[in-house]
Amino acid sequence: MRYRQLGTSGLRVSVLTMGTMTFGGRGGFSSVGSTDLDEARHQVNRCLEAGINLIDTANVYSAGLSEEILGQALQGRRDQVLVATKARMPMGDGPNDAGLSRHHLLSQCEASLRRLRTDHIDLYQLHEWDGQTPLQETLEALDDLLRAGKVRYVGCSNYTGWQLMKALGVAERHGLPRLVSQQIHYTLQAREAEYELVPIAIDQGLGILVWSPLASGLLSGKYRRGEPAPAGSRLLSGWDEPPVRDQERLYDVVDVIVDVARDRGASPAQIALAWLLDRPAVTALIIGARNQEQLADNLGAADLSLTQEEQARLEAVSRPPLLYPYWHQAKTASDRLGPADLSLLGPHLAT
Repeated sequence: MRYRQLGTSGLRVSVLTMGTMTFGGRGGFSSVGSTDLDEARHQVNRCLEAGINLIDTANVYSAGLSEEILGQALQGRRDQVLVATKARMPMGDGPNDAGLSRHHLLSQCEASLRRLRTDHIDLYQLHEWDGQTPLQETLEALDDLLRAGKVRYVGCSNYTGWQLMKALGVAERHGLPRLVSQQIHYTLQAREAEYELVPIAIDQGLGILVWSPLASGLLSGKYRRGEPAPAGSRLLSGWDEPPVRDQERLYDVVDVIVDVARDRGASPAQIALAWLLDRPAVTALIIGARNQEQLADNLGAADLSLTQEEQARLEAVSRPPLLYPYWHQAKTASDRLGPADLSLLGPHLAT
């Protein structure tokens, strides 16, 4: 297992981290998985044996049941791992049961600590943007949690570029906690993060944690052109993340992943994960599995490095088009681009 610094923080995390959205299966999350406590313990054991040192969850996963199962599975070995969770999503029907207000964050942090059976959360993440709560209020609440020792690092998830930069700016202006990471969706099938979020991470020194790095299984090699979706798949069960806007393009990407995997003697999932681990600013991939077979296969990507030829094949089939103003910058400003700019524009300039 390899380890990387989480942004410019002093925290080192494994390049593969364990996701727990499948724990519980309560409510709508039954479409993702229904891992019970016994299976959760087996998966935690396997991840720890493989060198994984970060486990990610969220208060909203199965309405808190995911955190409860994780807390029980970690009894007696909490000090062996880092635990990350999130808050923002609705956790009740009341007017203050959602969002990033001081009231909601403080109460949800306490609830997560109880469910996780721990006295601190290693990485506390703002799960989604809240455009109705002042950022200063949110960051001051996080500051209080940090000073109280209940939280050790803070990050965000699913922010746009301007929202993320505003959060960093407000933090700097008022001397409040700086986000160390962002958790985002980023795959060979969905490379939108390369327009703004990846360049910001490079420029501002943020770590990137990738959720659903196999696009809910779309890049596992099980979904092929002209073939029915596999039985029990998330898409057949009604789970609609991530959206597929161009199915033919998806199949083009999968075809190349499968070809590279066949030539390399690896699984398609391992190739898709290895590609992500080579991307700029990516710290770790959050892998979740419905069973131990899937987990073992995903863990095999930890030490897999793609050749330049393999990377070029995957780049050519999945490269996102240049939107404005990027195409204009590529045409007229290529003489003075920095590392953050080149993370998106570099491959286009090379061709």
